[in-house]
Amino acid sequence: MRPIRPTLAAVSTAAVLALTATACGPSEDVAGDKPSAPASQPADQKITIPDDLKDKLKEHGIDLDKWKNGEWKNWDKDTWLREAKDFVNPIIEDLWDPDRMREADPLPEEPVEDDIPDDGGVTDPTPEPVDARPVKAPYHAGVPEAGKLFFDGPKGSMVCSATVVKDPANPGKSNMVWTAGHCVHAGKQGGWYRNIAFVPSYNDNARPTAELENTPKEEIAPFGVWWGDWAQTSEQWISEGATTGGQGAPYDFAVIHVTPEKGGSGKSLEETVGSALPVEFDAPAAPDIAAMTATGYPAAPPFDGQRMYQCSDKPGRLSIKADEPTMYRIGCTMTGGSSGGGWVAKGRDGRPALVSNTSIGPVTAGWLAGPRLGKEAEGVYTAVSEKFAGR
Repeated sequence: MRPIRPTLAAVSTAAVLALTATACGPSEDVAGDKPSAPASQPADQKITIPDDLKDKLKEHGIDLDKWKNGEWKNWDKDTWLREAKDFVNPIIEDLWDPDRMREADPLPEEPVEDDIPDDGGVTDPTPEPVDARPVKAPYHAGVPEAGKLFFDGPKGSMVCSATVVKDPANPGKSNMVWTAGHCVHAGKQGGWYRNIAFVPSYNDNARPTAELENTPKEEIAPFGVWWGDWAQTSEQWISEGATTGGQGAPYDFAVIHVTPEKGGSGKSLEETVGSALPVEFDAPAAPDIAAMTATGYPAAPPFDGQRMYQCSDKPGRLSIKADEPTMYRIGCTMTGGSSGGGWVAKGRDGRPALVSNTSIGPVTAGWLAGPRLGKEAEGVYTAVSEKFAGR
Protein backbone atom coordinates (compact mmCIF):
# COMPACT_ATOMS: atom_id res chain seq x y z
CA MET A 1 0.00 0.00 0.00
CA ARG A 2 1.07 3.45 -0.03
CA PRO A 3 3.03 3.93 2.97
CA ILE A 4 0.62 2.31 5.19
CA ARG A 5 3.74 1.86 7.05
CA PRO A 6 5.31 -0.58 7.31
CA THR A 7 4.94 -1.19 3.72
CA LEU A 8 3.05 -3.83 1.96
CA ALA A 9 1.41 -2.81 -1.12
CA ALA A 10 -1.13 -4.21 -3.32
CA VAL A 11 -2.56 -2.33 -6.12
CA SER A 12 -5.05 -2.92 -8.70
CA THR A 13 -3.56 -4.41 -11.79
CA ALA A 14 -0.73 -2.02 -12.41
CA ALA A 15 0.08 -0.01 -9.35
CA VAL A 16 2.99 0.04 -7.00
CA LEU A 17 2.10 -1.41 -3.64
CA ALA A 18 3.41 -1.30 -0.17
CA LEU A 19 2.35 -3.39 2.80
CA THR A 20 -0.01 -1.69 5.01
CA ALA A 21 1.68 -3.40 7.79
CA THR A 22 3.25 -0.98 6.12
CA ALA A 23 0.43 0.31 7.87
CA CYS A 24 2.51 0.00 10.87
CA GLY A 25 3.78 3.41 11.56
CA PRO A 26 5.07 5.82 14.14
CA SER A 27 3.09 5.37 17.21
CA GLU A 28 1.20 6.80 20.05
CA ASP A 29 -2.06 8.10 21.23
CA VAL A 30 -4.50 7.52 23.98
CA ALA A 31 -6.08 9.77 26.32
CA GLY A 32 -8.92 9.42 28.55
CA ASP A 33 -11.72 11.33 29.87
CA LYS A 34 -12.25 9.48 33.07
CA PRO A 35 -12.37 5.98 31.67
CA SER A 36 -14.60 3.64 33.58
CA ALA A 37 -11.75 1.23 34.26
CA PRO A 38 -8.41 1.89 35.95
CA ALA A 39 -5.64 3.00 33.64
CA SER A 40 -3.08 0.76 35.23
CA GLN A 41 -2.45 -1.45 38.20
CA PRO A 42 -0.10 -0.75 41.13
CA ALA A 43 3.51 -0.87 39.99
CA ASP A 44 4.53 -3.04 42.94
CA GLN A 45 2.30 -5.87 41.81
CA LYS A 46 4.66 -8.67 40.80
CA ILE A 47 4.33 -10.26 37.38
CA THR A 48 4.42 -14.02 37.54
CA ILE A 49 5.77 -15.97 34.61
CA PRO A 50 3.53 -18.97 33.87
CA ASP A 51 5.33 -22.31 34.02
CA ASP A 52 4.46 -23.09 30.41
CA LEU A 53 6.11 -19.83 29.28
CA LYS A 54 9.17 -20.54 31.40
CA ASP A 55 9.42 -23.96 29.77
CA LYS A 56 8.98 -22.47 26.29
CA LEU A 57 11.71 -19.90 26.92
CA LYS A 58 14.02 -22.59 28.25
CA GLU A 59 13.19 -24.79 25.25
CA HIS A 60 14.39 -22.04 22.93
CA GLY A 61 17.49 -21.29 25.00
CA ILE A 62 16.14 -17.93 26.21
CA ASP A 63 17.28 -16.69 29.60
CA LEU A 64 14.47 -14.44 30.88
CA ASP A 65 16.77 -12.09 32.77
CA LYS A 66 19.11 -11.67 29.80
CA TRP A 67 16.08 -11.22 27.52
CA LYS A 68 14.71 -8.39 29.64
CA ASN A 69 18.16 -6.80 29.82
CA GLY A 70 18.41 -6.47 26.06
CA GLU A 71 18.92 -9.93 24.59
CA TRP A 72 15.57 -9.47 22.81
CA LYS A 73 17.43 -7.07 20.49
CA ASN A 74 19.34 -10.00 18.98
CA TRP A 75 17.76 -10.60 15.56
CA ASP A 76 20.19 -13.23 14.31
CA LYS A 77 18.40 -15.09 11.51
CA ASP A 78 19.39 -18.47 12.88
CA THR A 79 17.70 -17.81 16.21
CA TRP A 80 14.76 -15.62 15.14
CA LEU A 81 11.73 -17.75 16.03
CA ARG A 82 9.33 -18.02 13.10
CA GLU A 83 7.18 -21.14 13.34
CA ALA A 84 3.58 -20.89 14.54
CA LYS A 85 4.35 -22.83 17.72
CA ASP A 86 7.35 -20.65 18.60
CA PHE A 87 5.64 -17.43 19.69
CA VAL A 88 7.07 -16.02 22.93
CA ASN A 89 6.58 -12.49 24.27
CA PRO A 90 7.77 -12.02 27.88
CA ILE A 91 6.51 -8.85 29.55
CA ILE A 92 9.17 -6.17 30.08
CA GLU A 93 7.58 -3.71 32.48
CA ASP A 94 7.55 -0.06 31.45
CA LEU A 95 9.35 -0.77 28.15
CA TRP A 96 6.52 1.00 26.36
CA ASP A 97 6.69 4.34 28.10
CA PRO A 98 5.07 7.42 26.47
CA ASP A 99 8.29 8.52 24.77
CA ARG A 100 8.96 5.11 23.23
CA MET A 101 5.36 4.82 22.06
CA ARG A 102 5.43 8.27 20.52
CA GLU A 103 8.73 7.71 18.72
CA ALA A 104 8.02 4.28 17.22
CA ASP A 105 8.45 4.34 13.44
CA PRO A 106 6.89 2.50 10.53
CA LEU A 107 8.89 -0.09 8.63
CA PRO A 108 11.02 1.35 5.81
CA GLU A 109 9.06 1.46 2.60
CA GLU A 110 10.34 -0.58 -0.32
CA PRO A 111 8.57 -0.19 -3.67
CA VAL A 112 7.51 -3.40 -5.35
CA GLU A 113 9.77 -4.38 -8.26
CA ASP A 114 7.03 -5.37 -10.68
CA ASP A 115 3.47 -4.22 -11.15
CA ILE A 116 0.83 -6.75 -10.24
CA PRO A 117 -0.33 -8.28 -13.53
CA ASP A 118 -3.91 -9.00 -14.48
CA ASP A 119 -4.32 -12.43 -12.93
CA GLY A 120 -7.71 -13.28 -14.36
CA GLY A 121 -9.41 -12.66 -11.03
CA VAL A 122 -12.15 -10.13 -10.31
CA THR A 123 -10.90 -6.61 -9.65
CA ASP A 124 -13.24 -3.63 -9.68
CA PRO A 125 -12.16 -0.16 -10.87
CA THR A 126 -9.88 1.70 -8.48
CA PRO A 127 -12.09 3.56 -5.97
CA GLU A 128 -12.02 7.32 -5.63
CA PRO A 129 -10.00 8.44 -2.58
CA VAL A 130 -12.04 9.01 0.58
CA ASP A 131 -10.54 11.53 2.97
CA ALA A 132 -9.84 10.02 6.38
CA ARG A 133 -11.76 11.87 9.07
CA PRO A 134 -10.56 12.31 12.66
CA VAL A 135 -12.48 10.32 15.26
CA LYS A 136 -14.25 12.46 17.83
CA ALA A 137 -12.60 12.47 21.26
CA PRO A 138 -12.74 10.87 23.72
CA TYR A 139 -12.18 7.80 21.60
CA HIS A 140 -13.43 5.38 24.25
CA ALA A 141 -16.90 6.94 24.05
CA GLY A 142 -17.41 6.15 20.37
CA VAL A 143 -14.90 3.46 19.34
CA PRO A 144 -13.93 1.72 22.61
CA GLU A 145 -12.73 -1.42 20.80
CA ALA A 146 -10.04 0.39 18.78
CA GLY A 147 -6.44 0.93 19.80
CA LYS A 148 -2.82 1.01 18.81
CA LEU A 149 -0.43 -1.94 18.59
CA PHE A 150 3.28 -1.56 19.40
CA PHE A 151 6.07 -4.03 18.64
CA ASP A 152 9.79 -4.32 17.94
CA GLY A 153 11.48 -5.68 14.82
CA PRO A 154 15.05 -5.76 13.44
CA LYS A 155 14.77 -2.16 12.26
CA GLY A 156 13.33 -0.68 15.44
CA SER A 157 10.03 0.00 17.17
CA MET A 158 6.91 -0.01 15.01
CA VAL A 159 3.17 0.48 15.20
CA CYS A 160 -0.06 -0.89 13.78
CA SER A 161 -3.71 -0.63 14.74
CA ALA A 162 -5.94 -3.32 16.30
CA THR A 163 -9.44 -4.08 17.62
CA VAL A 164 -10.84 -5.82 20.70
CA VAL A 165 -13.00 -8.75 19.55
CA LYS A 166 -15.31 -11.15 21.36
CA ASP A 167 -14.08 -14.50 22.67
CA PRO A 168 -16.59 -17.35 22.18
CA ALA A 169 -15.00 -19.34 25.01
CA ASN A 170 -15.18 -16.44 27.48
CA PRO A 171 -18.40 -14.48 26.78
CA GLY A 172 -18.24 -10.91 28.06
CA LYS A 173 -14.66 -11.42 29.24
CA SER A 174 -12.56 -11.37 26.11
CA ASN A 175 -8.82 -10.77 26.08
CA MET A 176 -8.59 -11.15 22.30
CA VAL A 177 -7.39 -8.53 19.81
CA TRP A 178 -7.65 -8.65 15.99
CA THR A 179 -4.97 -7.19 13.72
CA ALA A 180 -3.00 -7.93 10.53
CA GLY A 181 -0.61 -10.86 10.23
CA HIS A 182 2.19 -8.51 9.15
CA CYS A 183 1.84 -6.68 12.47
CA VAL A 184 2.95 -9.76 14.44
CA HIS A 185 5.09 -11.79 12.01
CA ALA A 186 7.54 -10.76 9.28
CA GLY A 187 6.35 -13.45 6.84
CA LYS A 188 8.56 -15.63 4.66
CA GLN A 189 11.74 -13.62 5.27
CA GLY A 190 11.53 -13.45 9.06
CA GLY A 191 9.78 -14.49 12.26
CA TRP A 192 7.68 -13.26 15.18
CA TYR A 193 8.04 -9.64 16.20
CA ARG A 194 8.79 -8.94 19.86
CA ASN A 195 7.44 -6.89 22.75
CA ILE A 196 3.98 -6.87 21.18
CA ALA A 197 1.64 -4.73 23.25
CA PHE A 198 -1.84 -3.25 22.72
CA VAL A 199 -2.95 0.17 24.00
CA PRO A 200 -6.72 0.66 23.71
CA SER A 201 -7.90 4.24 23.04
CA TYR A 202 -4.36 5.51 22.67
CA ASN A 203 -4.31 9.32 23.17
CA ASP A 204 -7.97 9.11 24.05
CA ASN A 205 -8.47 12.87 24.15
CA ALA A 206 -6.78 13.42 20.76
CA ARG A 207 -4.20 15.78 22.21
CA PRO A 208 -2.01 17.58 19.64
CA THR A 209 1.38 15.97 19.10
CA ALA A 210 3.15 19.01 20.55
CA GLU A 211 1.44 18.41 23.90
CA LEU A 212 2.09 14.68 24.18
CA GLU A 213 5.63 14.96 25.50
CA ASN A 214 4.25 16.37 28.74
CA THR A 215 1.10 14.25 28.88
CA PRO A 216 1.10 11.61 31.66
CA LYS A 217 1.00 7.94 30.71
CA GLU A 218 -2.37 7.58 32.45
CA GLU A 219 -3.80 9.79 29.74
CA ILE A 220 -1.80 8.32 26.87
CA ALA A 221 -2.86 4.80 27.87
CA PRO A 222 -6.03 5.29 29.93
CA PHE A 223 -6.87 1.59 30.01
CA GLY A 224 -3.30 0.41 30.48
CA VAL A 225 -0.84 -1.52 28.33
CA TRP A 226 -1.81 -5.09 27.42
CA TRP A 227 0.94 -7.52 26.35
CA GLY A 228 0.38 -10.37 23.93
CA ASP A 229 0.80 -13.69 25.71
CA TRP A 230 -0.10 -15.56 22.52
CA ALA A 231 -0.43 -14.63 18.86
CA GLN A 232 -1.55 -16.62 15.86
CA THR A 233 -1.64 -15.82 12.16
CA SER A 234 -2.27 -17.86 9.03
CA GLU A 235 0.20 -20.44 7.79
CA GLN A 236 -0.12 -18.70 4.41
CA TRP A 237 1.15 -15.43 5.84
CA ILE A 238 4.08 -17.16 7.57
CA SER A 239 5.10 -18.99 4.39
CA GLU A 240 4.24 -16.39 1.72
CA GLY A 241 3.91 -12.98 3.36
CA ALA A 242 6.11 -10.11 2.19
CA THR A 243 6.28 -6.39 2.92
CA THR A 244 5.85 -5.44 -0.72
CA GLY A 245 3.86 -6.66 -3.68
CA GLY A 246 0.84 -8.01 -1.87
CA GLN A 247 2.16 -11.57 -1.37
CA GLY A 248 0.11 -13.28 1.32
CA ALA A 249 -2.27 -10.32 1.66
CA PRO A 250 -5.50 -12.36 1.25
CA TYR A 251 -4.43 -14.19 4.43
CA ASP A 252 -3.02 -11.18 6.26
CA PHE A 253 -4.85 -11.42 9.58
CA ALA A 254 -3.91 -12.33 13.16
CA VAL A 255 -5.40 -12.76 16.61
CA ILE A 256 -3.52 -11.82 19.77
CA HIS A 257 -4.46 -12.91 23.29
CA VAL A 258 -3.41 -10.25 25.80
CA THR A 259 -2.78 -9.82 29.51
CA PRO A 260 -2.35 -6.58 31.51
CA GLU A 261 1.25 -5.42 31.96
CA LYS A 262 0.87 -4.58 35.64
CA GLY A 263 -0.97 -7.64 36.81
CA GLY A 264 -4.69 -7.37 37.11
CA SER A 265 -7.77 -6.33 38.94
CA GLY A 266 -9.33 -9.49 37.60
CA LYS A 267 -11.07 -7.64 34.78
CA SER A 268 -10.66 -8.78 31.21
CA LEU A 269 -9.79 -6.41 28.37
CA GLU A 270 -13.42 -6.42 27.21
CA GLU A 271 -14.64 -5.54 30.71
CA THR A 272 -11.95 -2.87 31.05
CA VAL A 273 -12.77 -0.99 27.83
CA GLY A 274 -16.48 -1.81 27.99
CA SER A 275 -16.88 -3.43 24.58
CA ALA A 276 -15.71 -6.03 22.04
CA LEU A 277 -16.81 -6.59 18.46
CA PRO A 278 -18.10 -9.89 17.10
CA VAL A 279 -16.18 -11.25 14.10
CA GLU A 280 -18.23 -12.24 11.06
CA PHE A 281 -16.68 -14.87 8.81
CA ASP A 282 -17.82 -15.43 5.23
CA ALA A 283 -19.41 -12.01 5.20
CA PRO A 284 -21.22 -11.08 1.96
CA ALA A 285 -19.21 -10.36 -1.18
CA ALA A 286 -18.27 -6.72 -1.74
CA PRO A 287 -21.20 -5.91 -4.10
CA ASP A 288 -23.66 -6.94 -1.38
CA ILE A 289 -22.25 -4.69 1.36
CA ALA A 290 -23.54 -1.11 1.50
CA ALA A 291 -20.60 0.32 3.43
CA MET A 292 -17.55 -0.53 5.52
CA THR A 293 -15.77 1.67 8.05
CA ALA A 294 -12.01 1.28 8.59
CA THR A 295 -10.43 2.63 11.79
CA GLY A 296 -6.76 3.19 12.54
CA TYR A 297 -3.84 5.36 13.59
CA PRO A 298 -2.20 6.41 10.28
CA ALA A 299 1.44 7.34 10.88
CA ALA A 300 3.01 8.08 7.50
CA PRO A 301 2.79 11.68 6.17
CA PRO A 302 0.62 13.67 6.21
CA PHE A 303 -0.34 11.88 9.46
CA ASP A 304 1.93 11.30 12.47
CA GLY A 305 0.35 8.34 14.24
CA GLN A 306 -0.86 10.19 17.28
CA ARG A 307 -4.57 10.37 16.48
CA MET A 308 -7.31 8.00 15.38
CA TYR A 309 -9.02 8.29 11.98
CA GLN A 310 -11.76 6.54 10.01
CA CYS A 311 -12.84 6.06 6.39
CA SER A 312 -16.26 4.82 5.25
CA ASP A 313 -16.97 3.63 1.72
CA LYS A 314 -18.84 0.99 -0.27
CA PRO A 315 -16.30 -1.79 -0.88
CA GLY A 316 -15.15 -3.11 -4.22
CA ARG A 317 -13.12 -6.20 -5.12
CA LEU A 318 -9.37 -6.65 -5.53
CA SER A 319 -7.70 -9.84 -6.78
CA ILE A 320 -4.01 -10.42 -6.04
CA LYS A 321 -3.94 -13.97 -7.42
CA ALA A 322 -6.74 -15.70 -9.28
CA ASP A 323 -6.44 -18.82 -7.10
CA GLU A 324 -6.59 -16.89 -3.80
CA PRO A 325 -9.56 -15.21 -2.08
CA THR A 326 -10.63 -11.86 -3.50
CA MET A 327 -10.02 -8.98 -1.09
CA TYR A 328 -12.26 -6.06 -0.12
CA ARG A 329 -11.10 -2.59 -1.22
CA ILE A 330 -12.28 0.88 -0.21
CA GLY A 331 -11.25 4.43 -0.99
CA CYS A 332 -9.26 5.85 1.95
CA THR A 333 -6.36 8.24 2.45
CA MET A 334 -5.06 6.61 5.65
CA THR A 335 -1.38 5.66 5.48
CA GLY A 336 1.08 3.37 7.28
CA GLY A 337 0.23 2.78 10.93
CA SER A 338 -3.39 2.07 10.06
CA SER A 339 -2.48 -1.54 9.20
CA GLY A 340 -4.35 -4.10 11.22
CA GLY A 341 -7.17 -1.70 12.05
CA GLY A 342 -10.64 -3.23 11.99
CA TRP A 343 -13.14 -2.91 9.14
CA VAL A 344 -16.70 -2.84 10.45
CA ALA A 345 -19.95 -3.47 8.58
CA LYS A 346 -23.50 -4.40 9.47
CA GLY A 347 -23.55 -8.07 10.50
CA ARG A 348 -26.23 -10.65 9.81
CA ASP A 349 -28.04 -9.58 12.96
CA GLY A 350 -28.02 -5.94 11.87
CA ARG A 351 -25.40 -4.94 14.43
CA PRO A 352 -21.78 -3.81 13.80
CA ALA A 353 -19.31 -6.66 13.24
CA LEU A 354 -15.64 -6.87 12.29
CA VAL A 355 -15.43 -8.26 8.74
CA SER A 356 -11.84 -7.44 7.72
CA ASN A 357 -8.70 -5.50 8.63
CA THR A 358 -6.43 -3.09 6.80
CA SER A 359 -3.72 -5.01 4.95
CA ILE A 360 -2.37 -3.23 1.88
CA GLY A 361 -2.55 -0.09 -0.19
CA PRO A 362 -0.68 1.76 -2.94
CA VAL A 363 2.43 3.76 -2.14
CA THR A 364 0.65 6.86 -3.41
CA ALA A 365 -2.28 6.36 -0.99
CA GLY A 366 -5.93 6.70 -1.92
CA TRP A 367 -7.30 3.24 -1.13
CA LEU A 368 -6.94 0.32 1.27
CA ALA A 369 -7.55 -3.40 0.86
CA GLY A 370 -8.34 -6.04 3.47
CA PRO A 371 -8.85 -9.82 3.44
CA ARG A 372 -12.27 -11.41 3.23
CA LEU A 373 -12.33 -13.57 6.35
CA GLY A 374 -13.01 -17.21 5.54
CA LYS A 375 -12.30 -20.63 7.03
CA GLU A 376 -8.57 -19.93 7.54
CA ALA A 377 -9.34 -16.80 9.55
CA GLU A 378 -12.03 -18.59 11.53
CA GLY A 379 -9.56 -21.36 12.29
CA VAL A 380 -7.03 -18.91 13.72
CA TYR A 381 -9.74 -17.16 15.78
CA THR A 382 -11.16 -20.41 17.14
CA ALA A 383 -7.74 -21.82 18.01
CA VAL A 384 -6.82 -18.78 20.12
CA SER A 385 -10.21 -18.81 21.84
CA GLU A 386 -9.98 -22.51 22.68
CA LYS A 387 -6.39 -22.21 23.89
CA PHE A 388 -7.58 -19.88 26.67
CA ALA A 389 -10.99 -21.39 27.31
CA GLY A 390 -11.91 -21.03 30.95
CA ARG A 391 -8.86 -18.92 31.74
